[in-house]
Amino acid sequence: MAEREGAWDEDWRDVFRGGVSNAEQLAAHFDIDIEEARRVTKEFPVRINKYYLSLIEEPGDAIWRQVVPDPLELTDSLGCEDPLGEEDDSPILNLTHRYPDRVLFYINHQCPIYCRFCTRKRKVGDPHSLPKEEVMKAIDYIREHPEVRDIVVSGGDALMLSESRIEWVLQQLRAIPHLEIIRIASRVPCALPQRVTPELCDMLRKYHPLYINTHFNHPREVTPETAKACGMLADAGIPLGCQTVLLKGVNDDPEVMKELMQKLLSIRVKPYYIYQADLVFGTAHFRTAVEKGLEIIRALRGHTSGMAVPHYVIDAPGGGGKIALVPESIVEWNDDEIVLRNYEGNVYRYPNIPPGDANAHGESPAGGLTPFDPD
Repeated sequence: MAEREGAWDEDWRDVFRGGVSNAEQLAAHFDIDIEEARRVTKEFPVRINKYYLSLIEEPGDAIWRQVVPDPLELTDSLGCEDPLGEEDDSPILNLTHRYPDRVLFYINHQCPIYCRFCTRKRKVGDPHSLPKEEVMKAIDYIREHPEVRDIVVSGGDALMLSESRIEWVLQQLRAIPHLEIIRIASRVPCALPQRVTPELCDMLRKYHPLYINTHFNHPREVTPETAKACGMLADAGIPLGCQTVLLKGVNDDPEVMKELMQKLLSIRVKPYYIYQADLVFGTAHFRTAVEKGLEIIRALRGHTSGMAVPHYVIDAPGGGGKIALVPESIVEWNDDEIVLRNYEGNVYRYPNIPPGDANAHGESPAGGLTPFDPD
């Protein structure tokens, strides 16, 4: 096992380059079948940086499962390479335009770790950044589509690029008048917190409104290092959200998920989404029943702060977009009332006010407000 080493104030590039990037290095750290590891990594590369490697306490634990190759990745009867149909919604290379007013821009294919459940397993590991000419094609597309007001800069992971490269992209985007919101999707604050430096934060703060959605899946990923990284970003005025994936053997337990959501709030990260695992080839062993996700939401609602309850969604196969799933709270709905069930299972009734019934809302027949009588 890797050992935690002090405050991890090592340069982030050295932390990234350390750790595991092939089957041989994996076998040097863990008692695994090296031939099986070679077979899997030939198809799907491995990358576990030195910091994230140190979070693994034992083989098979929640951290291990997220990053260590598994022979089950080579067997999957339901999965496909591009389950969300991102390529079908891509008018140009590395840009997806699915929703009317926003686009998803993949700026590179490098990540701080290679998650075994990644939606873009088909792209992971390409060491090359997108050439500037390709970036400019995407920027020109946005400039030519005034309906686009919001962009998610993703990959890969945009924060794995140099400050100068990130800033160049942000400068180009901020020069587009109708582009109001820039969001960065990044695993960096969780998986390589050393990358969050004062220089990075000082640069990012110049491009508000700027948001970062990060990705934590287990309470043990919330460490002093990740707390520091998230705090620095928040102090730079960047709102932080978290997009968690529901994963069998990692966080498919209501108490684990509640602990994670509460810890995220404590480091200034707002839980945003819990995703049902996508139908990516090689990820069947991570998928849970949808009912498990609903069970988790039921266990969160009313039992912890509403701020700690994210949306549970399925990103619909074939490009249907995100669809929210909620536990059933309406027991009955008729002309007179709505019968509701709360988080404890108790039933309550609320009057069903017919549309246009002004009196039911406390308005006087003449259209004025009904006077308040303190007696």
